[in-house]
Amino acid sequence: MSGFVVIHRPNSRSDIQHMFSTIKHRGPHVAGIFESKYIAMAQNYLNADLGWPNSQEILDFQKLIPVMNNSEHRLRICYDGQIGNRQELQQKHYVNDGPFLEERLLLTLYEKYGPNMCAELSDAIFAFVIVDGHDLLAARDMLGIKTLFYGKKNGGILFGSELKSISVLTEDVFEFPNSCFMTTEGHFTCFAKLPEKQPEKSDRSVDEHIASIRNIIKRSVDSRIDFKGPTASLLSGGIDSSVVAFLASASYKKRFGQHARLPTFTLGVNESGDILNARIMAEYLDSDHHELIVDLDQILSVLSEVIYYLESYDPSLVRSAVSNFLISSHARSKGFDLLLSGEGGDELFCGYHYLKDLPAGEIFKRQMECLGFLHNNAALRLDRMNHCHSVRVVTPLISGELLQYAMTIPSGYKLMPDKNGIIEKWIFRKAFENDLPREIVWRLKKEFSQGSGAADVLPSYFESVVTDGEFSLMVASYPFLRSKEESFYFKLFKKHFGDGKAAATVGQWLTL
Repeated sequence: MSGFVVIHRPNSRSDIQHMFSTIKHRGPHVAGIFESKYIAMAQNYLNADLGWPNSQEILDFQKLIPVMNNSEHRLRICYDGQIGNRQELQQKHYVNDGPFLEERLLLTLYEKYGPNMCAELSDAIFAFVIVDGHDLLAARDMLGIKTLFYGKKNGGILFGSELKSISVLTEDVFEFPNSCFMTTEGHFTCFAKLPEKQPEKSDRSVDEHIASIRNIIKRSVDSRIDFKGPTASLLSGGIDSSVVAFLASASYKKRFGQHARLPTFTLGVNESGDILNARIMAEYLDSDHHELIVDLDQILSVLSEVIYYLESYDPSLVRSAVSNFLISSHARSKGFDLLLSGEGGDELFCGYHYLKDLPAGEIFKRQMECLGFLHNNAALRLDRMNHCHSVRVVTPLISGELLQYAMTIPSGYKLMPDKNGIIEKWIFRKAFENDLPREIVWRLKKEFSQGSGAADVLPSYFESVVTDGEFSLMVASYPFLRSKEESFYFKLFKKHFGDGKAAATVGQWLTL
């Protein structure tokens, strides 16, 4: 995971450098710029992206960035992402081990398949731009987990990992659509879609589903985490982060010995639910646990910075992003370059409360809708609140294999009625009920902002400090604003990015 900017004719060195300076945080350790008559490309990496190279390797790597193909050196790629089935594709297409493996693999796929290469990337999150002389191919993964924006200036087209990298040069800026690729002509082609209806009902038993879920997630953890550098796990005490921490802790002990303790981090406003439940889980794992307890003043002090990096004003997203921003900064200050996250479980296994109120026939459709919101909402928090501290984040539950399998599981196994109501993510909880403390397995779903406590303090604060008159004036000019809290966040967003096309890239969650 890293950052890049690209200008496809016309271009100037000052433009590419200006764009690149806005995303230095995404990869301050290794960077390179390539320029030709028609193209300017710049790419940076974190140490964790490259396996924590030594100083000599860093110097050698900088000569190769942006990465080129080995055969003719006519192809170059700027790339941000992670390929879950990398080893399988590497063997299939005879790509050698070594630095920049995923970039070289993608260039090989381009040489073989051209734009159709995206069909090979069903277990990958990615944003990339490949340049071939005058021509280019830009693409973004199906769910839009990796962020990508494009803009237009003086007849040329610009690409960047973050909105700010485009908006410094032009107001004509747009979100690059997920599950699409763009060719030189500027046309978008959709290469994948979420299903419109649930696949044929599976005749597999609950036990068979449980075994498959466990195997797929274990495989995802093993393929994505190697502990070569300082690695820690975010731990909210919810089922998702607890499963990831449990599996990662087992791998950690296997690598470093049974007495080794996986570092874990949690944040709360005062003694929040996350703090209390994470303590239970940390004690159970015998992890090296770190807590960060904050108050309202600390949250307010970083709001402008959070919105600058997040590039959103959606209240639900901002609340959770503040928590993520603070805990990621804390982990980085303790020397950790890579954090593990349980992000993704709610979308795959129906973790959101509003789904419980729907008729059974609507659940699958609304679950697909929920997945469709990731590209300009929750995925931003995952990407931005870690990268802004130059920290890499790994999310084993965001896996193409797990997504495809989860879509075949009947909704009744995800939302299961019991005497106390409907239990969300039931089949996922059952899959790990024998591995975790009971109070963790059956803890009701809390959004990150709710569990950490941010959702308890921020809405009421802005209700008191933003007057009815101020809010009415804001809504008169910007009718899409839904609350005083959102109007305050939008003011900060507008200060950074304006209120034009940049504001239209923001996705608003269903509820406040």
